[in-house]
Amino acid sequence: MKVIAPEAHIEGNFDGMALLKQIEAAGRTCYKSEDKITDESCISFIRGIIKRGHEAVIEHGAITVRFITDRGVTHEIVRHRLAAYCQESTRYCNYGQDKFDNQVTFIQPTFWNPHRPEDMQYQKTWREAMQNAENSYLLLLSTGATPQQARSVLPNSLKTELVMTANPREWRHFFKMRCSNAAHPDIQYVARRLLAEFHEKIPVLFDDISEEYKDLIPDEVIVE
Repeated sequence: MKVIAPEAHIEGNFDGMALLKQIEAAGRTCYKSEDKITDESCISFIRGIIKRGHEAVIEHGAITVRFITDRGVTHEIVRHRLAAYCQESTRYCNYGQDKFDNQVTFIQPTFWNPHRPEDMQYQKTWREAMQNAENSYLLLLSTGATPQQARSVLPNSLKTELVMTANPREWRHFFKMRCSNAAHPDIQYVARRLLAEFHEKIPVLFDDISEEYKDLIPDEVIVE
């Protein structure tokens, strides 16, 4: 059994300024003001677009993110409908094979600190449950069950990978919903840390949301 921390990152060698220029070129069609485009004009143009709430313009672009988290979190992520998804399949992935090190990987819950005394019993019970799930899964495989049959004993904490591509407007909606204090702690953790990366790599588009959560970016989860 393996336990890892959740994470999410923008895929590839992403160029935030190129995205802004693409959006500006599309948006200026509305005003036929292409003659005002300069190397830096996209910053003020998009800042004005967001301030006025004309966010349909910022749909002209795409950002792809790879999430490595538990299946409970990804069930919430895929509710964002204006996006494309590819997810690790428990029907086809056989975690009893060598390429998975013959073990099941689980995601450490973000709401328990294994080194905090009041959380130790919760953490101990959780690890025992994960170990039992792995034992049952591998036993089913060893007795002839297929991966899609054996997966029925796997829990929400199962590690999965999800690749999501969405336009900046949908990502803004994602962060407004998933960074909120009303969101589940595990998706809050992933979303707030991802928002910090978006703010670092993409000028202007996420400044207002980042300002709201800048003091709430969590530290990396401790894995026992």
